[in-house]
Order: sequence, then C-alpha cells, then structure tokens
Amino acid sequence: MRAARFDRYGPAEVIRIEERPVSEVGDDEVLVRVDASAVGVADAVSRSGTPWFARLFFGLRRPKYPRLGTEFAGMVERVGADVTRFAPGDRVFGAAEVGAGATADYVVVGEHGAVAHAPGLDAAHAVATVDGFLTALPFLRDAGEVRPGQSVLVNGASGTVGSAAVQLAKHLGATVTAVTSGPNAELVRSLGADRVIDYTREDFTSERDAYDVIFDAVGKRSFGASRRALTAHGIYLTTVPTAAILLQAPRTRLFRGGRRAAIAFTGLRDPRTKGVELEQLAALVESGAFVPVVDRVVPLEELVAAHLRVESGHKVGSVVIAITDAAGPADASAAVAATADDSLEANGAPA
Repeated sequence: MRAARFDRYGPAEVIRIEERPVSEVGDDEVLVRVDASAVGVADAVSRSGTPWFARLFFGLRRPKYPRLGTEFAGMVERVGADVTRFAPGDRVFGAAEVGAGATADYVVVGEHGAVAHAPGLDAAHAVATVDGFLTALPFLRDAGEVRPGQSVLVNGASGTVGSAAVQLAKHLGATVTAVTSGPNAELVRSLGADRVIDYTREDFTSERDAYDVIFDAVGKRSFGASRRALTAHGIYLTTVPTAAILLQAPRTRLFRGGRRAAIAFTGLRDPRTKGVELEQLAALVESGAFVPVVDRVVPLEELVAAHLRVESGHKVGSVVIAITDAAGPADASAAVAATADDSLEANGAPA
C-alpha cells in the first residue's frame, strides 16, 4: 500500500510516499480502506519538529512517529475475530492514534477507538469534520463549560478548529462573536456567528468585560492581552501550549473567583471517549447542526503542497487528501466560496 512517511524533521519536502505492507488486524481491530485523510497543524508540527517543545512528545532528535496522518474517512475492509460494531463495507470516519499513519491506502484502528459510522457525506467532507470537532468540543464543553446565554468569542473562526468552535458554541446555546478576516465574514455568519469582527479593522482585546469565554483557536492573542475583554469570571482558552499559558493556567485555577486561563491537550484523550464523540458528531451532521468547511481537496501525490498550504496561514477549514476517487469532488473547496486564497487567519496564524 502507499503510505506517507518522513525520517527526519524538516520542511514539507522531507515527506515521501512509500510502498509498505498492509498491517495485520488484531482480534479487536478494524482495517479501513482510506478514501480521504486530512492535513492539520499537528501533522505539520510533527513533521517539522517546531516549535521546540513539540519534540518532547514527537521525539527529541528524530521522529518517533514517522507515519503521517491521523484523521480518515473510508470503508471497512476487514475486521478482527472479536469485532461486533463494524462489518466489511461499513462507511466510517475517525482519528487514528498518533503514528498509525492514516495518510495511506489503509489504516488499522481499534474497534472501540476513535472511529464511528460516517454521516451521509462524501469522504472528503466527512473527514473535514473530525479534527475541528474533536478539538473544539472538549475546549468549549469541558474547559470552558459553555452554557446557554453566555457570550463566546472565537479567534481564528474560519480555520479548522475555529469553524467547528463557532458551530459548537452556538449549539451549546451561546451568543457567538467570530474573529476572522473580512473575506470570510459571510462564511462564519453562515456557521452561526451572531457578530463578526474583522481583525484587520478592529481589535477585540480593546473591549472590556465582554466575553464569558474567549477561545483563541489559533493561539495568537495571549491571556494577558485578552484578559480585560473577559467578564469578571471569564475564561481564556488557547490551543497553543506556550510557556506563559502553562504557568498561567494552574495559577489562575487557584483563584476561580477571577478571570482564568486554560489549555486542553485534546489529542491525548482516551480514544474511546473520542469514539463516543464521533457518534455525536455524526448525529449533528445528519441533523444539519454541524457542517464541514473544506479549503481544498488534493490527491495524495500533492501531499507536500498540502503541508505548505497548512503552514501558509491562508487556509479556510480543512485541507483534505484524496486517497481514492471515492473521496469526493476535487473542487470541494467551492463549499467555502472563493475566499481561501485571499484570507489570512487571525493575525497571520495558521488555521
């Protein structure tokens, strides 16, 4: 089978497509023929080894996980002897464990891991829902404890995580302010944003006592800069584990009567929990309460270009890799109008 790999940290050009044997399937595992995978920030970080603290997880001197890709959508090819939840021919989507290598023709996942029956979308759009949802949900639901009637601001609202956060915050009953660039204003409004701030014209950190939750989905505005925009008991959330936030989060947790900062390491959660959440995601998609945002769909042969696109900071939603022709139309980026090439995520951050 074809599989995306890299043996050393570096630019996107270190990636190569190799022929590898198809992995064996254990008694409680499922072999999925991958139709579509996705490239996210975590993929680019694991490949580049930057920022430096990423190597504490991915390997100090050389990559511990040379196989690329986490999110996938496809069809069950084979199941282990003890598997009861899935059968060959089932359409599924999910997130393989780090190092499993979902950017490949096949990937093996545990029956009770982060995998679920896919909603009624083509594979390209199904896989585009996974990363943003599995990241945004624990931030908003668990860390932020978003409740009906609260005011939530999402910085980087047209990115993979940000676009999911806008939809989930709205679903949780919040009033949502989305921060993005002007060309993406209509997109985030269509996702449910009640108010849109064009960061090139207005700085949300100049507001005072305005938001119960500020979710910086691109990690470009610090807790210190955002603090006064929070209500007296508000919380600031960020996806980027800087030294500052790692100190601020435990310190402010001790003083829950005031403004707080928090970070969640969503990729390290129990795969079984993610599997349950993917079932919830499928239900939301089927009901129309959650929609994918796709920047573009490119073939596996253009994986290097896909990584460059992610690192450029210009993408809107997910960059999808079509492994087979069943992934969906190559022009799926039309779903987000023609804003991707002209947009820049909040303050130049990658989505």
